[in-house]
Amino acid sequence: MPEARVPLISKRDDVAPEHHAAFDAIAETRGRVAGPFAVLFHSPEVAKRAAHLGAYIRFESSLAGAERELAILATARAMDCRYEWAAHVPLAEKAGVRLEAITAIRGRQAPAGLTPAEAEIVAYATELLGDHRVGGGLFEGLRKRLGARGMVELTATVGYYAMIASTLNAFEVEPEPGADHLPV
Repeated sequence: MPEARVPLISKRDDVAPEHHAAFDAIAETRGRVAGPFAVLFHSPEVAKRAAHLGAYIRFESSLAGAERELAILATARAMDCRYEWAAHVPLAEKAGVRLEAITAIRGRQAPAGLTPAEAEIVAYATELLGDHRVGGGLFEGLRKRLGARGMVELTATVGYYAMIASTLNAFEVEPEPGADHLPV
């Protein structure tokens, strides 16, 4: 596995004592400090603030787990982020995302293989990241289903995971060997 462009900070002793609380909070919610947070801890305040938003999006958002994970996978695919993809395929499966949907997103075949509800979520993330805008019909269809709060949280999910993907891609952080492969 190639080395990341900066040393990854994954041990509590690698951060100054005044940042131990932030390190502990991230490790507690995510099981460990790895991936994007192992890079972000080069700026502990950025790591702390990003983790705070990420914890809300992952654990408290009004989006259903499958909706959230579809948006994350669509973002990982749009950003060609292998680490994010590998980290979220198991989470998507656990949240109830169908294998056919994961396969369609991986192969850039969507909306083929997706239900209409899945296709809306994937199209939203894909249009927002690819075109930097979302068509009115798609937006209104999703707003009817998710409401204004759901639309804000869906948009924040896509934006947050695009930032995480940018971090992972810029610093060339790769998934563990044997993780779900995303061809780029």
